[in-house]
Amino acid sequence: MTESTFRTESTAPQAVGGWNAVLRDQLTWHWDNQIRPRLDGLTDDEYFREPAPGAWNVRPRGTSTAPIQGGSGAMTIDFAAPPPEPEPVTTIAWRLGHVIVGVLAMRNASHFGRAATDYVSFEYAETAGEALAQLDAEYATWIAGVEALGEDGLAQPCGAAEGPFADSSMARLVLHINRELIHHLAEVALLRDLYTHTER
Repeated sequence: MTESTFRTESTAPQAVGGWNAVLRDQLTWHWDNQIRPRLDGLTDDEYFREPAPGAWNVRPRGTSTAPIQGGSGAMTIDFAAPPPEPEPVTTIAWRLGHVIVGVLAMRNASHFGRAATDYVSFEYAETAGEALAQLDAEYATWIAGVEALGEDGLAQPCGAAEGPFADSSMARLVLHINRELIHHLAEVALLRDLYTHTER
C-alpha cells in the first residue's frame, strides 16, 4: 500500500478533522477517484441492457411482467416480495434505481430533510443521463447531511426510520451507506465491463 492511498494513525482522526471527516473521506475518495469516473459516458443502451434472460429492469409503464412495479412516472422498476429463488440478475438501470432510492433518497428523507419518497412513489429516470443526475443530487444531499451531523451527531441514534436498527448510531448508518454505495456501484462498473466486451 502506498502512502498516497493509506493514512497512518498519526494523521487520523484528529489531524484530519475528527471521525466525521474520516467517515466522509472513506466515501468521497472512492466516489471522486473510482465510482463517479466509471459512470461517465453511460449510454441508454448500457443503462437498460439486460445481461441475462428474465433480468429485472426499469421499464416503460405497462410493459413489465414483474409482480411489483414501483414508480410514479413514465417508468417502473421490477420487484417481487419475497423475491424469487434465485433472484433475477438486475440491469444497470435497476441497480442505479436501488442506489438512488433505497440507499440514498429514502435515507435523505428520513434524516436530512429531503421530501419523502420510496420505491413506489419515486419517478424513475427515462435515460442514463437523467439517472446520473438523480444519483449526483442524492449523493450531494447525503454527504452534506453527514457533514452537518458533526461529531456529536454521529453518536446519536438513527431513530424509528431505521426500524430494528433504531438504537444504532448514525455513525453505524454512515458506514452502512458507504458499504452499500461502494459495492453496488462496483457491480455497475462490472456490468459496464461486460457490456464493452460482449458481442451484440
